[in-house]
Amino acid sequence: MNNFQSHNGFARTFQKNKLTLGISFPFETEEDHSHILDMTSQMKLAKQAEDAGFAALFVRDSPLFDPNFGDTGVVHDPFQLLAFTSAHTKEIALGIASVITTLRHPLHLAKSAASLDALSTQRFLFGAATGDRLIEFPVFKVDRENRNELFKESIQVMRKSWKESFPNIQSARVGLGEGDVIPKPLLQDIPILGTGYSGQTIEWLAKHTDGWMFYGQEASRQKQLSEQWRNATSEFKPFTQPLVINLSEKPNAPPSPVPIKLGFSSGHKFLIDYLYALEKMGVNHVILAVKTGHRPIAEVLQELGEFVVPYFRAHRRI
Repeated sequence: MNNFQSHNGFARTFQKNKLTLGISFPFETEEDHSHILDMTSQMKLAKQAEDAGFAALFVRDSPLFDPNFGDTGVVHDPFQLLAFTSAHTKEIALGIASVITTLRHPLHLAKSAASLDALSTQRFLFGAATGDRLIEFPVFKVDRENRNELFKESIQVMRKSWKESFPNIQSARVGLGEGDVIPKPLLQDIPILGTGYSGQTIEWLAKHTDGWMFYGQEASRQKQLSEQWRNATSEFKPFTQPLVINLSEKPNAPPSPVPIKLGFSSGHKFLIDYLYALEKMGVNHVILAVKTGHRPIAEVLQELGEFVVPYFRAHRRI
């Protein structure tokens, strides 16, 4: 039994041998480059996703806008965006995929995460990563060569500050001998999901994190990764991946020969079969990133909620 089965976000999203669906948030069209979000509409869509049975909403962490990276990232700070979203939802898990631990001070991270977990009634899922936007490291005056050690330090500092009162923490970025980090999480811990390898071994991640997020791979490779993860963990720790989809209006449409990075275009019937195949490979959660094309996002959510999500619905606490 995983220690987080009493954590609302973890229990709703993850269960052994089962797959649930999350969705990338906020919802934007491919043509939206205004950097302005209609939050009233966003909250209506978030509630629609919750009511449809999606397990989680996942936002990204984009400390800087890099026009050369290929997308704008997420406009708002992810912790503040999810705190706002938590006030407009009741049950859906709220995740960050993933926090750039190398560019944020570990004590600030510990306080932000514990605050969001409390404000959302233990719905926060903490994806953790080293970062991949090259311009950010010199801007923040962080040596990119140290990113793997900074990742490890962040996780160790956060865990200790969540668990202990007035901890003594001495590390590369922390010299805590007086004072304390508050609030403390209700469970004295928060689910941390490692992203990729983050410069670590799979054994280190299996020991120090509570789940693994990995980009979609060719089927045999993804199955191999899932099996390696299961063999490295002594208790249930979920395996998660993103999947980019462009949902056709034709339910029976096969996957389009025109490639989409990390995903495909198809009708919902092929998508259901594909998700069942991932479940058999050992994937526990898929974060859908919806490419809307010309379709309104509310229409796509309605179709997913009616025809796809019921097969992979969020778990209910007993």
